[in-house]
Amino acid sequence: MVGKVGIILGSKSDLPYIESCIKTLKELGIDYEVKIASAHRTPELVEEFVKREDIDLFIAAAGYAAHLPGVVASKTIKPVIGIPIDSSPLMGGLDALLSIVQMPPGIPVATVTVGKAGGTNAAVLAAQILALKYPQIVEKLKKYREKMKEKVIKANEEINL
Repeated sequence: MVGKVGIILGSKSDLPYIESCIKTLKELGIDYEVKIASAHRTPELVEEFVKREDIDLFIAAAGYAAHLPGVVASKTIKPVIGIPIDSSPLMGGLDALLSIVQMPPGIPVATVTVGKAGGTNAAVLAAQILALKYPQIVEKLKKYREKMKEKVIKANEEINL
């Protein structure tokens, strides 16, 4: 395993949204650690986790008002990727997306797809960022893309039999 991603969730109920993230990080050989810490209920745990020196970047998943990614970004200069979760009854995740993507100048949060697909995209984006520091990830990303391509080609062949 190379590099280290800190994955932070505000609630245990958010775990299903990062399953694909964890799977993809494992496939790419990237180390990770998951922490449940709420921006509102346990802000001291969020800050403690974010201050860790052994973590290269953070992925924060949040629904509803989605403050967690922004709070994480406010506590570190390391890259932060936000996954908007479609867990609130309001707008199918649009509320979370808007909360994450509308950060004030100087405190950016990279934002990925709403919902479970966002977990995969967050892991791939994290790998692309880490590849700048860990060149061995580049080949793993190329293989990952090739594998996706092969799945599409195989599906096309199967449907046209």
